[in-house]
Amino acid sequence: MDLLEDYRRATFFFESGDPLGAARLLEPIVEAEPHNTAVRQLLARAYFNSAQLNGAEAQLRVLVEHDPSDHYAHHVLGRTLERAGRFREALPHLRLAAAMKTQTDYQEAVRRVETWLGKSTAA
Repeated sequence: MDLLEDYRRATFFFESGDPLGAARLLEPIVEAEPHNTAVRQLLARAYFNSAQLNGAEAQLRVLVEHDPSDHYAHHVLGRTLERAGRFREALPHLRLAAAMKTQTDYQEAVRRVETWLGKSTAA
């Protein structure tokens, strides 16, 4: 098994709009290289883009546990939880990402989830 070649193919599949194909290639690579954060991040993104939210959450939690200062992993974990309708769990990760890095989409995600939470408490 040529892991580098499989990773390149997975990246091509992902960028070509085939996150399921990418995930199939990335899963054995993550098993073989569990500390490779780039591969794990791409697998999490492939899971997210193919609506495999439990898989995305699991991969992102490993990334956040390994490096709590990874703003992108916190953001995508928050987005994953948001997409699953778990707004209260999403908000701390989204806020942390926005505090670590000033980025428009980070701040928009925080506002969006805060709005959802405001609607649910008002109802």
